[in-house]
Amino acid sequence: MLAFRFQRAIGAHVTIYHPAARPALALLLASSALALATPAFAGEADAPPNKGPSAAKANAAPDDDYHNDEIVVTASGLSQLDMLAGTSVLSGVELQRSLSGQLGDVLVNQPGVSMSGFAPGASRPVLRGFSGERVKLLIDGIGSIDASNVSNDHAVAIDPFNAERIDILRGPAVLLYGSQAIGGAVNVIDKRIPNRLPDEPIHIDALLSGNTVADSRQAAASIDAPLGDGFAVHVDGSYHKTSDVEIPGYAVAAPWRAELLTQADSVEATNPEFASSLRSQANQSGVLPNSATETYSVTGGVAFFQGDSNIGASVGYYDTYYGVPTRPGSEDPEAGHIGLRQWRGDLRADVALGDGLFSHLNSRVGFSHYTHTEFEGIDPGTTFNVEGIEARTELVQAERSGWSGSIGMQYTTRHMDIEGDEQLLPRNMLNQFAVFGLQQIPLGDLQLQLAGRYEHAGVSAPDLGAHKSFDNFSGALGLSYMVTEGLELGANANRVARAPSPEELFIDGYHESSQTYERGDPNLVSETAVGGELFARGRIGAAKVSLTGFYNRFSDYIYQQNTGEVIDDGPVYEYRQGDADYYGAEGELDLPLYDSETFGLKSELRASYVRAKLDDGSNVPMIPPLSLFGALQADVGTVSLRGEVAHAFEQSKVALNETPTDAYTFVNASVTWRPISGNNNVTVLLKADNIFNETGRLATSLTRDYTPLPGRNIEASVRLSF
Repeated sequence: MLAFRFQRAIGAHVTIYHPAARPALALLLASSALALATPAFAGEADAPPNKGPSAAKANAAPDDDYHNDEIVVTASGLSQLDMLAGTSVLSGVELQRSLSGQLGDVLVNQPGVSMSGFAPGASRPVLRGFSGERVKLLIDGIGSIDASNVSNDHAVAIDPFNAERIDILRGPAVLLYGSQAIGGAVNVIDKRIPNRLPDEPIHIDALLSGNTVADSRQAAASIDAPLGDGFAVHVDGSYHKTSDVEIPGYAVAAPWRAELLTQADSVEATNPEFASSLRSQANQSGVLPNSATETYSVTGGVAFFQGDSNIGASVGYYDTYYGVPTRPGSEDPEAGHIGLRQWRGDLRADVALGDGLFSHLNSRVGFSHYTHTEFEGIDPGTTFNVEGIEARTELVQAERSGWSGSIGMQYTTRHMDIEGDEQLLPRNMLNQFAVFGLQQIPLGDLQLQLAGRYEHAGVSAPDLGAHKSFDNFSGALGLSYMVTEGLELGANANRVARAPSPEELFIDGYHESSQTYERGDPNLVSETAVGGELFARGRIGAAKVSLTGFYNRFSDYIYQQNTGEVIDDGPVYEYRQGDADYYGAEGELDLPLYDSETFGLKSELRASYVRAKLDDGSNVPMIPPLSLFGALQADVGTVSLRGEVAHAFEQSKVALNETPTDAYTFVNASVTWRPISGNNNVTVLLKADNIFNETGRLATSLTRDYTPLPGRNIEASVRLSF
């Protein structure tokens, strides 16, 4: 039996046991040894290192003097991942303009993206209406290994503030990252393990920011330096603190507010204190109570480079403490908080294999110990303990006459144990083992891509005597044609399958932080989807365009339904299965309007739409409405002026016992100044969001009726890179 022990700085340890880990981890760790033992295959000593499965990471283009100037999003063995998976890339000034404490908030204005918006301290990305178990969150290609998929109140253990770039992957090819990526994947690229040898004695990146809507104070910094003899080191850290968020108008939506006031009148004679509390909850305005956050992180890594091979490791710590807005209507509302900590270790080995059939062996391993404690007042109530490993290795084919590809394997294990008052989930284990492959084949003027994945998943709850086993196959086929030198038309077809998670199978109990009663179904089977896409991507003249239409037909789709029951003052949400149809479209247009040596004017347009229905005619829960986004940006020398309008339509096509949301429009503006002429090493940004202080509620949020989006906000930030 394999035991891996991750020694923590405080002296505690994590031990993860499972015999199935042997073959996967043995191969992955063996590649580390190969990286040191194959100088004959490594090429010249001063050659730039291969970037392996994260070629996109090394080719990122933040605005500084340390990185290359080209953004390329690839997977091992594919020169263009975006043929099978449409991609969006957030980096540089755009990333600085969008930065926030949670990943969902950072990406919300990207095409096809919404967010769960449970609270300012907990918000996951929602891609094409999919969230939770259907969106894979990655750090440099390896899963976040946390419990953010368990419930909406759980924050994502990823710190966006030291991200170098964030890739959003959609479409069938993301199945290469796991069955949890049916809806898409978000890959946060950072430098926790150095991705190349710095060509300067020391490189420093830093970010300082603050805002008015939550009295936010933020500082983040990273240091990269060569150590000599092929070694490089990286250290980063960040600190982020906010107060309660300011909101426009009332916290509680109008229909629910009216119910609270009516209820207060009805109990006035018998329980005046409760009546007063109900009125206070109904009339709360201007500030969202108990929405403050405090987060810090620190990460360090080292890597060794020899020719085209490299090996590296990192260790990081993430700590956040955030408030959970209270569901109105309780007779004795008590503020709840969540404390989340994660220790994480990562290993990477990218090995050059020479000029044979395979050119590289690329491997990654992530280890995590995660603790999520839910506080009732000042007392700890329930603690979620998660220990996990995710390991991935790929053999990359050498390109031959335009034919390329890769084969690989992936192993994931996660053990969860819950302590405290709420035993809503029994102790459980998830083990997944997968093999996958992809090929890119030139066919004259056409490009053909094939991808396949076989995955075995074992889910067990020993205390219940339950063990489930699932075997699934997923595949995708893509064909594209280059109409002009810059414009590509194509079609994808896919069949994907996902095993139910331990939460979907076994959860049964009242969840204090989400203030809901959640009930699983141990008889759930794997869900499958058959679908496809039509797309056009590239350039038409000076304009950059991306248009995609998609359709998926689900069999045994797993969803969480509000049953209308109430237990312990909380609504009952039950996991169910049924056939469903998902379809929609998303588009993006970047159009330069005027360009000269001294002045540039460009426009950006984005649109997203998704519709999801069950076979019984009802709507799938928590689906975003049609959304539109437009921006106009003027560049004058070292200054950029930008105006934005983001509009979300009303969402009336809601599920049973789900409230509709009204339309809203946010108007934003920003000024960016690069004070050092000739480079972008210093960027000063001043922005105003939601200028007209409009009330917005997310259709994708479980707490939409009492957690509106923030009000008017003025934010200033400065980013340094030297």
